[in-house]
Amino acid sequence: MPDVLSYLPYMWPAYVAYVINVASPGPANFAIIGTSISQGRRAGLITALGIASGSLTWATAAALGLAALLRNYAIALEIMKVLGGIYLIYLAWKAYKSARLPDSKVALGNARTNYTARQLWLRGYAVHVTNPKAIFAWLAIISLGLPDNAPTSAILLIIAVCMSSSLLIFTAYAMVFSTSHALRGYKAARRWIEGTMAVFYSVAGLKLLTSRI
Repeated sequence: MPDVLSYLPYMWPAYVAYVINVASPGPANFAIIGTSISQGRRAGLITALGIASGSLTWATAAALGLAALLRNYAIALEIMKVLGGIYLIYLAWKAYKSARLPDSKVALGNARTNYTARQLWLRGYAVHVTNPKAIFAWLAIISLGLPDNAPTSAILLIIAVCMSSSLLIFTAYAMVFSTSHALRGYKAARRWIEGTMAVFYSVAGLKLLTSRI
């Protein structure tokens, strides 16, 4: 353990950058917020778990060196980028359709568990695992947060600390935005919220489709 702790000075800058990135608004947090408000705490927490699982997937890939390997195969990342962009635009279309529905046709507060736990988890997982930029985020954490000769125990430590922090942040979003106050606000401004989600997902999807890896 003392040997592992000696790597903490290397880890802190990468960890702080990671926490800021996770807490900042983005497709992942917006998916948690939207799900928590419209479908309740359970749905929001499961979606958060799916997103965290997607992050763990790329953390593992970076630790095993797979991210660096993928970086050398541009076609694989391009395919992932297109899939991620299309999925975000699909979410935008769903939010747009929901925004167009009159309040009388939307069951608010009574039927807030429309999706199964598996569907919610997969949705959260897909939001994060189809974003190729998540690969580079974790690649930066592993490469910048640790020297080349870092032992496996140090790699596991930085992944565990970052994953614990991201799960805490994601679940906090779900808890805060699934309160009764949030539901009342959603009821009062449902169309505006869904419309904003549609615009946000559209912009994020188009940005992903047109960006260079």
